[in-house]
Amino acid sequence: MPDKINTKILFIVPYPTQGPSNRFRVEQYLPYLKEAGIDFTLRPFYNSSIYRILYKKGNYFKNAVFLIFFTLRRIKDIFASRLYDVTFIHREAFPSLGYLFEVFFRLFSKKLVYDFDDAVFLKKPAKTRKTIEISDYVIAGNSFLKGYAAKHNSNVAVIPTCIDTDRYKPRPRVVNNDKLVIGWIGTSFTSIYLDLLRDVFREIARRYKNVEFRIIGANFLEPGIPLVSREWSLSTEIEDLQGFDIGIMPLFDDDWAKGKCAFKIIQYMAVGIPTVASKVGMNIDVIEDGVNGFLVSDKKGWLDRLVFLIDNADIREKLGRAGRMVAETKYSVKANAPILLELLNFRR
Repeated sequence: MPDKINTKILFIVPYPTQGPSNRFRVEQYLPYLKEAGIDFTLRPFYNSSIYRILYKKGNYFKNAVFLIFFTLRRIKDIFASRLYDVTFIHREAFPSLGYLFEVFFRLFSKKLVYDFDDAVFLKKPAKTRKTIEISDYVIAGNSFLKGYAAKHNSNVAVIPTCIDTDRYKPRPRVVNNDKLVIGWIGTSFTSIYLDLLRDVFREIARRYKNVEFRIIGANFLEPGIPLVSREWSLSTEIEDLQGFDIGIMPLFDDDWAKGKCAFKIIQYMAVGIPTVASKVGMNIDVIEDGVNGFLVSDKKGWLDRLVFLIDNADIREKLGRAGRMVAETKYSVKANAPILLELLNFRR
């Protein structure tokens, strides 16, 4: 850790704690900032009560009313930013109106840091490009994102989306010959990737009567398959992950997938379970095939590797231990907090 420093940082984030993006890229670092003597203020756009109903049907009027309130609050944040040494924008300052709010933060801020962990430039190209251009420093979640950012800003660093390995840790393994759980965690938006494995799930269900497919965070159903879907909850997330015997991360092979930060894999590794993942993007950086997980490119690969792990408990244990070590040394908050502190204080 660097010496005690006198810096005030305003964190502008889109979501409350329930939003995984800023929870893992901003909030879990806050204790380290406090320890380093950095004062900070965290300002999400939405609050928890609105975030819970934000994407549900039938709440249009309530959402519109609250949007006005949150907009006024964000304008207040713009004026307040002049009182801070650094304004740190994660993903975006405002959900619409192009890059207007980001430009106003630039005008009032002494130093501006922009952080992003998805290929958001594919969906909002002008906004992302402009925000990168006007920032003093850019933090990208992986090398693919850095490659894009470096075209528009010379001060770009990579900090992966990390995990608190003091909290996310292996549960003592209990041998359960009655059930083996193949698990996935995500959202209803990312559950589209599970469509790649419907045939694989069906074949495994035909071969094995003791395998359960467990989906956390999405309502994914397939007739004839022993599949359990559960709602995601902040209070049960770690326990749900620890309940998996094998973790999976299927992805399409496209630029949006290449912008992803392999965080599901890092979660699985942190709790000591083996992972099978699509050979795409950052997945290739995190997994060393056959050493701390498996990378696959087609349905045959998925089926072969999952069957191999189902049949070999000792290999599951070995890969899980190796993955845990990678999570601790390369993708933990503890390992990456000093890097973030250096960047935020602009010590280079």
